[in-house]
This record gives sequence, structure tokens and C-alpha cells, in this order.
Amino acid sequence: MTLDPTTPVRPTSDTALLLSRMSRTGFQGRKLGESAEVWKQMIQDPGVTILLGLSGAMIPAGMQECLIELVERRFVDVIVSTGANIFHDICEHCGKHHYLGHHHVDDTDLFSRGIDRIYDVFAFEDQFREVDNVIAEYAAGVSGFTGSSAAFIQDLGSWLARQYPAGRSLTATCARLGVPVFIPALCDSSIGIGLVIARRRGVDILVDQICDADEITSLVEQAGRTGVVYIGGGVPKNFIQQTQVIGSIHASECDGHEYAIQYTTDTPHFGGLSGCTFEEAISWGKESCTCRKVQCFCDATIALPLVTSALIGSGVIRAEKSG
Repeated sequence: MTLDPTTPVRPTSDTALLLSRMSRTGFQGRKLGESAEVWKQMIQDPGVTILLGLSGAMIPAGMQECLIELVERRFVDVIVSTGANIFHDICEHCGKHHYLGHHHVDDTDLFSRGIDRIYDVFAFEDQFREVDNVIAEYAAGVSGFTGSSAAFIQDLGSWLARQYPAGRSLTATCARLGVPVFIPALCDSSIGIGLVIARRRGVDILVDQICDADEITSLVEQAGRTGVVYIGGGVPKNFIQQTQVIGSIHASECDGHEYAIQYTTDTPHFGGLSGCTFEEAISWGKESCTCRKVQCFCDATIALPLVTSALIGSGVIRAEKSG
């Protein structure tokens, strides 16, 4: 048996080189380096559509600019997100910020001050409620809307850019560049709260979540080959995973995703899908049997800035779509 030796990591200010070197080490440092390499392969593959699953509270944690860069450089083609991430993104666009706080704090005192805590990040409840009403205001202007969450967010992003031209957000960037953003659990967020406010004012809005499943599956069916990147897990992950199963039911040639990356702190042995290994997913037909896959057990707020910086630093350019 011939084995390649591990290579000690030589420190460097070049993030792309650092992760490349880490791919020849061990443990999760190696997985982080390997994930950057697999993502580069996706970017350079002209036949692949890249879907990003976004869970957790990535925007309050400061990941907004990383995500915008991924979209602007066409390193992702489709996003499936929790509603919370997009709500917090809209808050930033409207000038309502998140603040450095602390996780050792008296939460009863924070409540009395109208401060919401997201681990060690603070935000003002009254500002969130202002944005709830911004969403309700937008909804009043499109009363009678019926369609997918992607269509809803596309129009909302364009409206934000017009109403708040000085703002910057992932939502508005995706709308400008035509990157669909699906939110399959839209009501489980402050976007849903804003729409409830609108409904109680007599506004008629129907975001069709079954349409979501059909639309994103159609994108996957038309793509031919797909790659997936999961920041965390949850609903966004399985919503993307199941497209391969739905496609196969409808006689499409869906044989599983060809590339797969996940950054997660969840573990597989408790049976949760967020920690579900890609090997397990092969048994369902969600990943192909030849899938190039890497699961990195790492806090996404560490992994995402490093990998995004490495991809940019490597100079990789998105391949033009074949056909």
C-alpha cells in the first residue's frame, strides 16, 4: 500500500494557499481545505447548477458580504434560506443594524430595554417591528399576489433597491442578478409576521409553498447536473436534497447531486437530517453514487469567510454554462 504523507501547514497570508495546504493535513482542517477544492470544481464545471442552503442566523453574525460576493461572482445559482436570514438581511438594507453584544448577560434586563439577543449579537426589537411594517407596506402594494416564495422575494428585493437606494443586501443583489431565493418555511420568520400584519389589514397575499417545491425541482430537472453547498442544515438542506427524489418520481433523469459540501456542527448519530451524512443521502438517491462530497464539522461563521476568501484568492472564474 502506498500512502501520501500529511504535510505540516506552513503559515501564510494567502488564504487560498492556506486552505490548499490544509487539505493535506488532518481532521476538520483537512475537510475545510477539501471543501474549497470541491467548490472550485463546481465553479469550473460548465454543466453544473450550484444550489446554496442557508440556515442559522448568518446575517446577524456578519456573513452578509461573504454571501453577496458568492452571488456576484456567480459561485452560486440558487439560494434556499430560512426566512430569518432574509429578514435580517432586509433589516441591514433598511439601515437597521445588529450590534456587538455578549452571551453572558441578564436577558431579563435586555427584555426591559427592548433588546433581542442572538447569542452574542444584540438588536433592537422596535427596529425589527419597523421592518415588519416595511414588509407589510410592501405587501399592500402587491395585494392579490399568488406565487412562489422565490417570485415574492425577487419582487421584494427589487422594491427594496428602489425604496432604499443607499442600502445593500443579499436580497436586492439576488433580485438584480436574477438569482432565485426560495424560503420554504416563510411563515417561520419575521417576514411571515409582516405578512400577518398585512393580512389583518385586509391585504391578500398567498405565498404558495407547494409551488416552491415544484419550481426548484424544475430548475434541478432542467440543470442536468447539480452541486449543493449547505451552510448548516435544517429545512433549507432537505428542501434542496428532496429535489432529486421528486425529479426521479416524475421520470426525470435525476440521479443525485454530483457535488456536495456541508458546514455543520450537527452530528449524524442522533438521527437528525442536519447531521445526516452524504453517504446516508446516497441511499435515498439525493446524492449520486459518484458524488464528490465533503462534510466539514465546523462553525459556519469560521468556515464561510475562510472558504469565500480562498475561492476569491484562487482566481477561479465561473465556467460558462454548456449548451
